[in-house]
Amino acid sequence: MFFCWIGVTPLYRRRATAHRAPLSYRFLTRPRAQLMLLALCLLAPWAAHAAGFPKDLRVALEKARIPLSDVAIWVGQVDQKHPTLSHNPDTPMNPASVMKLVTAFATLDRLGPAYFWTTRLAMDGEIQGDTLHGNLYLVGGGDPVFTHADLWKLFRQMRGLGVARITGDIVIDDSALRLPAHDPAVFDGQAMRPYNAGPSGMVINFNALRLTFVPEPAPLVDPPPVRLASATLSTPSALVAAVPDSAAARPPRILTDPPMAHIAIDNEVEATPGHCARRWYKALDAAAERTPKGERLRLSGTWHDACGIKDWFVSPVSPQRFAEEVVGGLWQEMGGRQSGRVKHGKTPAETTTLFVHTSRSLADVVRDMNKWSNNVIARQLLATLGASDSGAPDMVSGGARLAQVQLAAAGIDTTGLSVDNGSGLSRTARITARGLGELLKQAWERPFMPEFMSSMAVAGIDGTARKRLRDSPARGTAHIKTGTLNGVRAMAGYVIDQKGQRHAVAMMVNHANAGASREAQDILLEWVWEGR
Repeated sequence: MFFCWIGVTPLYRRRATAHRAPLSYRFLTRPRAQLMLLALCLLAPWAAHAAGFPKDLRVALEKARIPLSDVAIWVGQVDQKHPTLSHNPDTPMNPASVMKLVTAFATLDRLGPAYFWTTRLAMDGEIQGDTLHGNLYLVGGGDPVFTHADLWKLFRQMRGLGVARITGDIVIDDSALRLPAHDPAVFDGQAMRPYNAGPSGMVINFNALRLTFVPEPAPLVDPPPVRLASATLSTPSALVAAVPDSAAARPPRILTDPPMAHIAIDNEVEATPGHCARRWYKALDAAAERTPKGERLRLSGTWHDACGIKDWFVSPVSPQRFAEEVVGGLWQEMGGRQSGRVKHGKTPAETTTLFVHTSRSLADVVRDMNKWSNNVIARQLLATLGASDSGAPDMVSGGARLAQVQLAAAGIDTTGLSVDNGSGLSRTARITARGLGELLKQAWERPFMPEFMSSMAVAGIDGTARKRLRDSPARGTAHIKTGTLNGVRAMAGYVIDQKGQRHAVAMMVNHANAGASREAQDILLEWVWEGR
């Protein structure tokens, strides 16, 4: 910098001695040369960053045929102001599911890690004997992790009062969240995939139906019978072992959970011989259909008994319809009866609250969201955040606006930030690498830092990062949130290096070959761990 200062010093200060100066010095005193040197000085920080770009990282990106222009990186110690590595830090990019860190930060910062939701049962009549004369109301509060097991506990309490029959309706009130219309097929055309399910004031089981495939042993056709030795028929391996190779395979038995009141299963799955593929579910398909006999879920595709017992999750209907099916099915399964219907509606002011279910804390919910990248939870949290924005057209857009306000108030650069639905399952969501880096540093200084960091997957250990750095000495040193879409691969989180210093790390790749950048991301994590 001293050299730069000499070069740009006004010319008149040296004019008297210029004839005695060396040729190079006299050149630096010329106005045009001074401007050139000034430009070099201004570019010096960029040049330093470019020179410090990890060689192995560059090679890995070149191998994946990803140009550096489509990569954004920000790395810095959590207690230092300036980054140690910065590349395209101010270019807004699609972060995929890494956007959930924005949702987590905003909700923890505004609501606090101890925040919780309530779901309650209420009635507008009286209980006489084993009968509730009136309507039963299930009033949702927007709980993102309310399950059919939680609903079972509420109904179990009702049955504990001796109630077996309801003369009126069971009314589901999901008005706690004011939401826009949601089309689950818009993003990728896969409307029945649970990750595409929308938010609801009364969402149950993430709107996911679990289908359990159980191999059906074919009948024995030739003596002598197969000997099972010490194996038991309760295990999938024993069921498969009991079937001779010559026997024809039978379609698997399909169990559903939770129970659905009116949706029947049409099992058209064909069992074929062969090994179980790693992504066995890719050979299956599901379609919801309305028939003269009512609503049906048709399952088709191929199945291999070698897979044993497997679970597959689908989202067959809207959250509203799903809640009605689960409520009706579970009440019937528990021996309950009703004269009316299961339907959606508002809870009147004149009702009596019977039982209340309290959710787990926001800190626990954020952990579920980030560890396994749950999109439904993210959508629910953003809507919950937007509940206080009465001026917004709906709570999702209100939550997106408040998330931006929370980040800006924390001093985080929000240049180019677009939150959309809070889950990252979007083609319009954007954030910069600098914004992610500053978010991580601000979270480190917040009281909720332990809850925020522990919500992320540990590389090589658990969550969506359990297969990352598995054979690396850096295994277990990085808490990261990962994100993957077609054309997008991203990660952000914290890495502790060999000296015990903690670093914030963010890397996003937006390119057609982004799927091949995982090795490059792991190299960056190892580079930070090595403390270079």
